[in-house]
Amino acid sequence: MVSKAFDNLKALQAERGSWPSDYGGPMFLLPMWVALAWVARRMPDAARTARLIAHFTAVQRSDGSIGLHAEATSGSMFTSVLGYVALRLLGLPPDDARTSRLLAWIHANGSPLGAASWGKFTLCLLGLYDWRGLVPLLPELWLLPRASPFHPSRLWCHARMVYLPMAWLYGTKSIAPDDATLTAIRNELYRGTYAEIDWEAHRETVAPSDDYRPSSAPLRTVNRMQSALERFPRLLRRPALDECLTLIRHEDAATNDLDIGPVNAVLNMFVHWFRGADGRADFDRGWPKFDEAYLWDGHDGLKMQGYNNAELWDSAFAIQALLAAEHAGLVSPQRNDSVLAKAHVFLRDNQILEDVPEAERHYRHRSRGGWPFSNRMHGWPITDCTAEGLKCALALEGRYDSEVPPELLRASVELLLSWQNDDGGWGTYERQRGGRWLESLNPSQVFGDIMVDTSYVECTSACLQALVHARRRFPGEFELEAPITRGVQFLRDAQREDGSFEGSWAVCFTYGTWFAVTGLLAAGASANDRAIRRATAFLLEQQRSDGSFSEHGDSCRLRRWIDGEHGHAAQTAWALSTLVRARCEDRSAMARAAQWLCQRQASDGSWPREPMVGVFNKTCLITYDCYRHYFPMWALSEFMTLEHEAPSS
Repeated sequence: MVSKAFDNLKALQAERGSWPSDYGGPMFLLPMWVALAWVARRMPDAARTARLIAHFTAVQRSDGSIGLHAEATSGSMFTSVLGYVALRLLGLPPDDARTSRLLAWIHANGSPLGAASWGKFTLCLLGLYDWRGLVPLLPELWLLPRASPFHPSRLWCHARMVYLPMAWLYGTKSIAPDDATLTAIRNELYRGTYAEIDWEAHRETVAPSDDYRPSSAPLRTVNRMQSALERFPRLLRRPALDECLTLIRHEDAATNDLDIGPVNAVLNMFVHWFRGADGRADFDRGWPKFDEAYLWDGHDGLKMQGYNNAELWDSAFAIQALLAAEHAGLVSPQRNDSVLAKAHVFLRDNQILEDVPEAERHYRHRSRGGWPFSNRMHGWPITDCTAEGLKCALALEGRYDSEVPPELLRASVELLLSWQNDDGGWGTYERQRGGRWLESLNPSQVFGDIMVDTSYVECTSACLQALVHARRRFPGEFELEAPITRGVQFLRDAQREDGSFEGSWAVCFTYGTWFAVTGLLAAGASANDRAIRRATAFLLEQQRSDGSFSEHGDSCRLRRWIDGEHGHAAQTAWALSTLVRARCEDRSAMARAAQWLCQRQASDGSWPREPMVGVFNKTCLITYDCYRHYFPMWALSEFMTLEHEAPSS
């Protein structure tokens, strides 16, 4: 079984050594890009339009709506409205079965007046919603003293990089020129009542489908303050817009026009387009990056990925799965080298070699020595990606001629240490910059935990594991004992009463528990540690009668275990790996999980496509297509290694 999985993984490897794959799922990304293409008159050709429409068709729900993500169990006004607009801009008439059902759902559940704030904002750019109907997004906030608790630099980097171009676009009240198509869409969405709407009365109107994070009293107070300030003479508007533009252009330059993600990539391009002739060079340079990096033609049509790719992340896990198979004696070193050598080159060539220019001025953390989620071109290093990259670099050190230089390995360790939060854990891109109270000002409505880069179980575990490896590689060179001890305590404190650990970047308790147990064991916890025993007991309680594990994506949104409909290969692999690493006494439970994985494997060595298992900000699932290719292989290899150990061990 593992040998066939190896053949499959080898066949999927790109020449550059990575494993490119589908990273789609969120349903607000593609409509935003279509809106940009319409405004800039860069609409796709007929063939690509057909593939875009195919994707919307594939994800449309039976009630006519479109969910926040492709497998959502309910519709969203936010994504349904944007999806309707996109389909109309792509050429579908209002009487097409898909658009008519979508519009019927919108009307039955309210109107665009109830769309979440990001949806209203996108509609404003098309003239399909009035700027007066938005809570102000004051660009002047970027002129506050940096020490201010309300300065946008304190936000999680994804949030601040989205609200940065939003502030510029709001500050200029940019609107695309009207045309017959937009006029028709406007009349369809509002049933001809657009001119009669009291826009300011609907600034905080939210449809029940979009109200995951309801407006708090502090947010309502801040919104009233911003609305009041917007009525005063805007003496600082021009310098504020200039400051926003400086930061936007720095982000473009630092990421080779990829930007941190597709939302701010689209919004930054809107900024450059609406700048007119002054922004045309920036727009023309950035526009091709969507084709090069973000658009993905998959089994369900042409979609927008949630990042420019996940290649470094996937490659790091694939490397570890291959090494586990080799350690188990299931794949020979010579056979493995045909894949690992290329993967090692990709790993080496995508470490970030230098810090961002003028990093402090532009609110960036140091970067040198880090690894990104995708590739070096992207330029944003992430804690767990750096940790997994460092683990792989150390595991492969000395095996191939051209390796990661020791000074860059040391830089990676230094970067990991610089990221640790005061609570002992690690966040994603940076140290935590603002208090948790900032989450009470979350204006997105549809996402949770977007305001502050707090510590996470997965990131903390990955960083702990990497520091333990670094302690062996660089004995005495770094002060690692205290950071490791604090990280361990963070994980212990994160354990829930039922013994599980909540994951934040995949679904959910299987993933978080796998990471947490692995981190604790790496840092020196024994298999008999109470936290380990409680975690394995939790997993055993969730095992299905056929030996598999399956957790529904709604577990993340509701923050409690919800059974999936069918066994899930990636989740079964995480659970099996956790039980193996924890030396679970219930060998039959592990054997049944391994047997299920073997039976589930396809003839080509892969595992079938399954429900999405990635997630971000509690509510939005996302595809990690490679997970089904290497995690089962990895878990089976570890299980076979355990099976071959002497009973006395």
